[in-house]
Amino acid sequence: MQKVINVLALASFAVSTAVVGGGAYVFLNKDNIVEGIKANVTKAVMGAVTDSLPGMLDGAMPELPPVTGGAMPATGMPATTGGVAMPF
Repeated sequence: MQKVINVLALASFAVSTAVVGGGAYVFLNKDNIVEGIKANVTKAVMGAVTDSLPGMLDGAMPELPPVTGGAMPATGMPATTGGVAMPF
């Protein structure tokens, strides 16, 4: 019975050591872990946006008319010396 208790005590010590060691590793490297995750997420988002952008632009852009008319006359604007005043 004593051997079983000793094995359980050693197993408990090993698990406790692994938990403390893992926690210390994560605590000491948390900045690197966060930066790596940010880089991966940014890369994935940029890839998804880049892939979907041409399709979104094609659907959003209206078709240009095949023929356009002449220039509109500039009426109703105050005249200046030598021509029509700019609206700004």
